[in-house]
Amino acid sequence: MTVQAILAPVFAQVFLTFALLFWLGRARLDAVRGGAAKSRDLAMGQPNWPAPAQQAANTFSHQFEIPVLFYVLVGFALATRKADLLFVVLAWVFVASRFVHAGIYLTSNHVPYRFQAYTAGTLVLLAMWIVFAVRIFASPIGL
Repeated sequence: MTVQAILAPVFAQVFLTFALLFWLGRARLDAVRGGAAKSRDLAMGQPNWPAPAQQAANTFSHQFEIPVLFYVLVGFALATRKADLLFVVLAWVFVASRFVHAGIYLTSNHVPYRFQAYTAGTLVLLAMWIVFAVRIFASPIGL
C-alpha cells in the first residue's frame, strides 16, 4: 500500500477532530451570545454549558480517547511496513464509525445508536491491533 492510502483515513480523522473543535467553538460562542451561558460562570471551567455546547465538548474530547490507539497503530504499521489493503479498509471503517458516532452525539444523541457506533469502531480497531500483532509475531526477526 502507498503511504497516501495508509494515511488518508488518518487525515480524515484529523479533519473530523478539527471540524468538531470549530463546532465546539461555535456552540460555546452561541451559548454566551444567546445568554444561555454567562462568562463569569464559565471562567474557572465549571460545567455550566447548555446541552448543545456540552454535547459538542464531549464529542470533541472523545477524539482524544480511542482514536489515540488508531494513530499509534497507523504509525507502527507504517514503520514496520505491515499495512496492506485489509489494514486500510479497516482503518476507513474505524474512521467512518467515528464520523457516525460524532454525528449521533451532535444531533439526536440517542445513546443506544451512539453506543453501537462506538462499539463497532472499537471492535474494528481491536481487530486491526490483533491482525497487526499476528503479522508482527509471525514475521521473521528484524521485521
